[in-house]
Amino acid sequence: MSSTACSSCLDSGAVTALASPAQSPAHWPAVASLTMGVFGLVMAEFLPASLLTAMSTDFGVSYGAAGQAVTATALVGAVAAPSLPLLTRRLDRRSVMLALSLLLVLSNALAAVADSLATLLAARVMLGVALGGFWSMAGVLAMRLVPQPLFARAMSLILAGVSVATVCAAPLGAWMGDVWGWRSAFIAAGAVSLVTLAVQFSTLPALPPRDDPSLRVFAELLRRPPVRVALLAVVLVISGHFAGFTYIRPFMEQVTQLSVGTISAVLLGYGVGGFFGNFAGGWLAGRSERRAIVFGGMVIATLAAGLVVAGSSAAVTAVAVTLWSFAFGAFPVGFQTWIVRAAPDQAESAGGLLVASFQIAIASGAIFGGLLVDRIGALGGPAFAIAAVTLGTLLTLRHGPRTGAPA
Repeated sequence: MSSTACSSCLDSGAVTALASPAQSPAHWPAVASLTMGVFGLVMAEFLPASLLTAMSTDFGVSYGAAGQAVTATALVGAVAAPSLPLLTRRLDRRSVMLALSLLLVLSNALAAVADSLATLLAARVMLGVALGGFWSMAGVLAMRLVPQPLFARAMSLILAGVSVATVCAAPLGAWMGDVWGWRSAFIAAGAVSLVTLAVQFSTLPALPPRDDPSLRVFAELLRRPPVRVALLAVVLVISGHFAGFTYIRPFMEQVTQLSVGTISAVLLGYGVGGFFGNFAGGWLAGRSERRAIVFGGMVIATLAAGLVVAGSSAAVTAVAVTLWSFAFGAFPVGFQTWIVRAAPDQAESAGGLLVASFQIAIASGAIFGGLLVDRIGALGGPAFAIAAVTLGTLLTLRHGPRTGAPA
């Protein structure tokens, strides 16, 4: 992306929107409440990956069918991300965020009592609405809650919720599912989301709407080549990642032949790797989001190939799963920075498109990965990851933003 293309986006309105938060004090408790929201959402989103075997057995469906619990959330999130800022453009953002957190509570409660796959999918649809709306607004709200020089620090704090959730969700979900049944994991997630709602209610200040998103704005953003390239790279890279991650438990059971206890330990390694990967990825993205994404993509494609070739080895699988999560940490901050550079004058709308692309990618990974898993076995997930992540990495290497472009 050229400096001229980005500079032309910074009209007087954009400069005012970006600069105005610098005149107000930082609201760190409110930022922390957004971190809790991210933690609760990501925890609920990732739970099916660690509970897939138990859910498929309980409902009497295949792994691929049970994996569509991820697809349902992602598809609805893809629609909700650009739609909710548009539908709620006249509402105070505090009220909108509280409503989304309440929807998260209801989603977890419904999932915990689901007596069929259809009911579970309905709960996951509710989660998709909350997820898409929350992520589309989180970045621009962080921009309003702290002075601009502290924005990167605020976003790192918010994204730390992703790191903590990846540490907790998969291993705890697998352990709780084995000890008390898979529903207990959603009960725990519901309790966390209820606490999050209470904290947000007490800390979030009034946030009157500022942007005026519209279909015309979305159309104008999609006409910008840097935006289109960023969104396509997201779809390719993230779909590959989630094809591998969603079906990692069947892989460890069928190919590596690990026990439930060992699987929980490996998933804990995945979470720890993601925790440190978030900070390492943020550090890399702060210097060059293009290089951060390329680094993460190259590592994941290599690890997926290692699983295909030597996944029967417990040591290879454990190391690959842990490093996979570490490498993924380069993507959230990297793509968020890329889209802000591509559309600084329409941060909320661009954020909605970015989240929609993420959710489309997650759905694509779950769908195509599930088809491959059902047809050729557990190796289908990492096989899809190799192809999709490699294509997205090459696209980013060739057309990603260059160091020095104005943010």
